Amino acid sequence: MTPSYRIDDREVGPTAFYAAACDPARSVAVEACAGAGKTWMLVSRILRALLDGADPSEILAITFTRKAAGEMRQRLDDWLRIHASPNADEATRIEALRQRGLDEARARALAPTLGELQARVLAAPRPVDIRTFHGWFAQLLAQAPLAQLEAMGLAPGLALIEDPEPLHDELMRAFHRAVQADLARREDYVALVRRHRRHTVQSWLDAAWQRRTEVEAADAAGRLDDGVAPAWRVFADLPPDSHPLDRMRDPGWREALRALAETLGARRKKPSSQAADRLVDALADDDPARAFDLVRDALLTKTGAPRKQLGDVAGQREATDRVLALDERLAQQQAHEDHRRMARLARLLLAEYAALKRRRALADMGDLEAVAREVLVDGELAAWVQTRLDRRLRHLLIDEFQDTSPLQWQALHGWLSGYAGAGGGAGLSVFIVGDPKQSIYRFRRAEPRVFAAASDFIVDGLQGRRLACDHTRRNAPEVIAALNEVFFDAAGNDGWHGFRRHSTDSGTRGFVRRLPVAGPPPAAAPEGQSAERWRDSLTEPRHAEETLRHEPEARQVGAAIAELIGEGVAPNRIMVLGRRRATLTVVASALSALNLPYTMPEDLALSASAEAQDLIAIVDVLASPGHALSLARALRSPVFGATDDDLLRLAAAAGEPARWWAVLIAGGPAVDRSPALSRARSLLSAWAEAATRLPPHDLLDRIVHQGDVHARLAAALPPR
Repeated sequence: MTPSYRIDDREVGPTAFYAAACDPARSVAVEACAGAGKTWMLVSRILRALLDGADPSEILAITFTRKAAGEMRQRLDDWLRIHASPNADEATRIEALRQRGLDEARARALAPTLGELQARVLAAPRPVDIRTFHGWFAQLLAQAPLAQLEAMGLAPGLALIEDPEPLHDELMRAFHRAVQADLARREDYVALVRRHRRHTVQSWLDAAWQRRTEVEAADAAGRLDDGVAPAWRVFADLPPDSHPLDRMRDPGWREALRALAETLGARRKKPSSQAADRLVDALADDDPARAFDLVRDALLTKTGAPRKQLGDVAGQREATDRVLALDERLAQQQAHEDHRRMARLARLLLAEYAALKRRRALADMGDLEAVAREVLVDGELAAWVQTRLDRRLRHLLIDEFQDTSPLQWQALHGWLSGYAGAGGGAGLSVFIVGDPKQSIYRFRRAEPRVFAAASDFIVDGLQGRRLACDHTRRNAPEVIAALNEVFFDAAGNDGWHGFRRHSTDSGTRGFVRRLPVAGPPPAAAPEGQSAERWRDSLTEPRHAEETLRHEPEARQVGAAIAELIGEGVAPNRIMVLGRRRATLTVVASALSALNLPYTMPEDLALSASAEAQDLIAIVDVLASPGHALSLARALRSPVFGATDDDLLRLAAAAGEPARWWAVLIAGGPAVDRSPALSRARSLLSAWAEAATRLPPHDLLDRIVHQGDVHARLAAALPPR
């Protein structure tokens, strides 16, 4: 399999590729697939820069997580340590340098320097700066002048919050207080809730809060209010600045409705008479919105379809078409008005969020990005900050660039554009590496197209090079061959452009198996008949139609996995991927039926699991002995294993639910006859006494230990 490397869209060999990728003297953008060694290239470039005489403090490497930054730093430290070791010979160092793009003569000349490099880096006043994007932005925040921070509503010494979700409830309480205090905003909120219900409005507010950086940027640019255009801007038949309901006052339209009402009323059929009455009421109503609702109800069903019961009388089709057109224009207008209401509420919400952060002396990721844009691009001191960076930095390297957001790139571009056209970015070498196919941070506003924009800038602005590596070290040749075949077919037949042939040097033997196409889905019920039938819900589970479609395929997957395990493949070497969790649940059931071990992420949080709920019920009883429902759950749980008959005898002896606890602890025939209730009486009495002096963690530890909870839960599992 021929390795797949490219420089400026030309196929090259690996030697030429790594010579260009690791050369710190020229800016490059590298698109590299999974397993291509992206981080290896970046750290190798740092090593080469140090060998060329760069001071560690002149190098800034940026990635997206602290874990990745730590791994990058550890890899550099390991390489420096290995080549500084007395056990490292010259041949090893030369080979390492040859792998990083140096020819034989240059590698031989620099081999002694590589051995001394660790000592030079350790003796330097400052190390290589390896940070996350937000870590670097936080550094800019710390260096920003006080006056500039105050102008942005920030203060020095703020605590950084990476996840603002814990502030959500407090923020919403402050927001609703502000809404209640502002009559205009209260009217906006009430109007939205009436039209869309409280849950939907809350989801919109949450979305505005989560995307607050974009909302604030759009507002600052004057584009927020008209994000959804009014109807007259969308439909050319509406006059400028008009409202669609203005047409309800049109004399010609009113005369047509009056004539249609008379025609329908003369038919003396109930549907026609009802429609005629609604049209008459509409003509008599001075409120155009109510009038239109009456006309719409007269001529259309609730789903917006023409009423067939009215027949085909004169003027009806024209009136129906006009109502449908007006309904479309009104929907656009209402969307515009709803959007403006939401924009006003979003401003209030974000103002309350800013006030909350000021009270708590907090800054979030959006604040860091805003500061970065201000000090690098927009602010009065941007030139001063850029000059400081220019004097200090000679090498900028960014890993996993496909996860960069447009706002992060905007801040970077504001700084880097100063080098555009300056003789290949003289003074600063820029290296970005990533793979747009692997962008996984859309929830953090990552945008893979930023990678293409940044690559163009490096090539056109910094006179750099565009590299591509589609050679992986992870996958077996058979897997790569199947991937190439599928995606080249998609490129040729389905318009999936941009895919390049991949290659691998993995020596692992692999294979690709294609399962037979699963059978057709269950036949639909005949028209007019329902597919629903009565079932005993206690003994027969519900099978949704989608589940029935997936079950044959899941059984095939289970059989294929059983075959692999039979051939000696360990279960932990097998992964099943699906587009939706619901599909994987069906596969899990198929594996259970075959007694095959598997692990699967659970939908439920730990506190929502049955086991945790049983323990919570026990603690609830100890805190509030009168809660009979919690006591019943605790007794029926595997911890005690009481039967329904046990609970019936206890209920009969107690007389009323509030006395269950007292009867259980007092004992008596109803309790003594049951080993489960007798055991519960003994343990619960002891735990109730312990609850008065132990903290919750220690109490739970005692319950789990003395109650033999682990063993009892395991014994309660059904046999496989």
